[in-house]
Order: sequence, then structure tokens, then C-alpha cells
Amino acid sequence: MQCFTLSIQDHIAHLVLNRPEAMNTMHPLFWRELDQVLTQLHTGQEARVLVISSTGKHFSAGMALETFGGAITLDDRSAEGRAAIFDLLTDMQGTFSKLESLRIPVIAAIQGGCIGGAVDMVSACCLRYATNDTFFCIQEINIGMVADVGTLQRLPKLIPLGVVKELAYTGRRMPAAQALGYGLVNQVFDTPEALLAGALQTAQEIAAKPPVAIWGTKQALHYARDHGVDDALRQMGWLQGAIWSNKHVLEAVTAMKEKRAGQFPPLAALRSFRELG
Repeated sequence: MQCFTLSIQDHIAHLVLNRPEAMNTMHPLFWRELDQVLTQLHTGQEARVLVISSTGKHFSAGMALETFGGAITLDDRSAEGRAAIFDLLTDMQGTFSKLESLRIPVIAAIQGGCIGGAVDMVSACCLRYATNDTFFCIQEINIGMVADVGTLQRLPKLIPLGVVKELAYTGRRMPAAQALGYGLVNQVFDTPEALLAGALQTAQEIAAKPPVAIWGTKQALHYARDHGVDDALRQMGWLQGAIWSNKHVLEAVTAMKEKRAGQFPPLAALRSFRELG
């Protein structure tokens, strides 16, 4: 991979944006590689949690604008061209939505600027940690467009709507301390090294739990976010009935009493229907 490095150790997948000289901007190869990695992690069994971190001064400066009109053409001259913009955006939205639908939790470790498309990206993650110098910016309004790959849809479910409107209308930067106060980030660290250590510590704690229970918890939380309480409770009953395991509960309790790590099976490997036969 050219845009990322991926390692998996002790059931923790660590994906690192590795183009600091370009401020880790998002060009077509970025999207292809990210989509491929997320598909690999979703269908595989080894990883139980994903940590996304970055390199250089900024986490990511968002979309690489030089690609528009080059590798990516947005044709506004005809109805057909404008219709194609919808399909292009749907495809791009789908990649970040894979972060949200991934079978394992996703932790974003953010340093420096998290700008434009990077806000779309981290909004789809489960947890966000930051450094003191981190800032978030809905940059799209500053370049004459509407944020279109998930920020305006996911941020209002993470922080107050009035705050999202202020950021989206003005293009202002929200510093880490303010993001922490609103609950957008879980914790703020002094240095990138401490940030990564903190994210990996949380990842270790998650990886030690039964993978199918983590899977079920993520399913239940996202369903409850998007549905009423009665519907979510009904879904919870179906979900718990589907994945309940006396064996897992006994092992978790026994391991806790014996002060050892629990031993749990991985999620089943996935194969698409197209691959069968």
C-alpha cells in the first residue's frame, strides 16, 4: 500500500496514514486502499479492533483538491453529468460507511489538523482520541461547497446540532479542548506518542473481550442511535437471543476470578456469495 501501512498484532489492527509530505490528503488511491483494507478486516478473523492513526503534523488535510477535474471530474453542464455526481458521491460515502459497519470497533487517534474529508472519516469511527494541538474543521464551506461524505449526517449524532451548524456554516476550527467538552473526543493527550499509547491501551482492553459480544454491542448501539427505545429494546431481545453463549459468560467470569486473559473464539470468516461454488 502507498497511502497506508497495516499491521495486525495481538488481534489489534493498526492502520497508519503514511503520506505526511502531502498532509495525508485523500486522493483516488487513498479511497481504493482504504476500501480494500476495510473489506479485508471485515471478512477476516484475526483483528478484533482497528486503530487508525497518522504521521506528520496533521492527521489529514482531507480531500486532495487537485484530483477534481483530473482523475475525478464533476460535470455540472448537463442533467446527466449532475446525476453522475450523485453516483460518485454514493460510492465515496460507502467507503467511510464501511468504518461504521465494520464488524469490529474502530478507534481514531488524531493529531494536528482533522480537516474536511478527515472529519467525515473520523465521524464514522467508534472512538476518537486527540492531542492538545488537534483541531477539527468542516473545510468544505470555505471552498464553496457542502460537506458531502458523512460529516453533516454523523456529527449531529455525536455533538449538539447548534455546534455542528456553527462549524458547518463558518468553517471555523474547533480545538481539542472544545471537542473534548462536547464529547466528540474521548480523551486528549499531550503528545502523539501518548495518544497512540492510549488508543492502543483501549484497543487491548476491547480485544480481550469475546468478539461476538463486541460485535453484538456495536450492532445494538448503532440500532438504538437510529431508532426509538421500544424498537431498540425489541431488537436487543432478538440480538441477545441470537448470540447468547453460556460458555462465553462462564469463561469470562472464570478468567476474571483467576485473574487471567479469557479465551474466546474469533468471529467466523466471511465469504461473499459470489466467491462460493
